[in-house]
Amino acid sequence: MSESDYKSPIYSVRAVPVEKVKANNYNPNVVAPPEMKLLEISIWEDGFTMPCVCYYDEANDEYILVDGFHRYSVLRTSKRIYEREKGLLPVVIIEKDLSNRMASTIRHNRARGTHNIELMSQIVAELDKAGMSDEWIMKNIGMDRDEVLRLKQVSGLAELFADKDFSIPAPFEEYTMRDDE
Repeated sequence: MSESDYKSPIYSVRAVPVEKVKANNYNPNVVAPPEMKLLEISIWEDGFTMPCVCYYDEANDEYILVDGFHRYSVLRTSKRIYEREKGLLPVVIIEKDLSNRMASTIRHNRARGTHNIELMSQIVAELDKAGMSDEWIMKNIGMDRDEVLRLKQVSGLAELFADKDFSIPAPFEEYTMRDDE
């Protein structure tokens, strides 16, 4: 498909029964209770102004969230919003493999929220295990090299560093022991 034929997902919003939508297991975004209440008020007052982003799992006939977990949660937990919306969640569909969906989740989140460090380190570990290079992670999630390294360290998984060379460089000058040492 050429760039001129590309159509952003936003032009194809679907109303999906919320019961067919499933949360992913890799979203590190955390929203505090006061902000969740504010989101519920926002959706009540303004309606859904942004669709959730999903991947459609045809085999299971379900929609896996990529972005919009908290909007989805509000629809599931707010009786007044669920009734007004007739249990339908506005979604757009993206066609990406799991690693790229993880990257999309992080890009969406980083633009507006904070992350749980432990969950972020798990995502970096999963992307690494999936064969994604540090450069890929840095480019697709918007991290610098030090951030990727810190998150790998937080994960505590030695195998993340198995293919890395951590040899100590030789000193610039050799020294000899003094007699008093």
